[in-house]
Amino acid sequence: MKREDTAHTENESFEKVTFGNENPLQGVYEECRFIRCLFNGADLSAVIFRNCIFEGCDLSLAKVRDTSFQEVRFSDCKLLGVQFCECRTFLLELAFKGCMLKLSMFNRLHLKNTVFVECDLQEADFTETDLTGAVFRRCDLSRTIFDHTNLEKADFRSATNYSINPETNRLRKARFSLPGVAGLLDRYGIEIE
Repeated sequence: MKREDTAHTENESFEKVTFGNENPLQGVYEECRFIRCLFNGADLSAVIFRNCIFEGCDLSLAKVRDTSFQEVRFSDCKLLGVQFCECRTFLLELAFKGCMLKLSMFNRLHLKNTVFVECDLQEADFTETDLTGAVFRRCDLSRTIFDHTNLEKADFRSATNYSINPETNRLRKARFSLPGVAGLLDRYGIEIE
């Protein structure tokens, strides 16, 4: 199924399809659903996704150079090592629920009000990312990198295992639970009992 770069696909559902060199995605996908599809290692460069939903898909190590994600939701997806920092930033809007995002990179992106629900974000990188108003609901942030990150008004109240340096990140009006505040003091080597 070779597609033209100008192909425009609307309101279609793809279920249990494997996308890769033999079956590449190209062009524009609008209001499409991808259910339990395999994209691991696929080249999604320059593909445009508008108002699409990915459910139970594996996009691990997918190449997303100049890929456009406009109002895209990922639910129960595996996105290991995806370099979101290479995607197109114009109209970028993402939401994640129940996703495995270990080692994914979001550097220098504008992800205001992005919602992460029950996601595994271990060792993800948010260096110089704008996460103003972002929500990390019941997310594992073990070894996740926040460096020169704007976390103003972000919600970490139910997130776990984070370590955030308040001296190198913007935290004004960010929300934390009382037990989680220890993650703001890690760099000082303080023992809290």
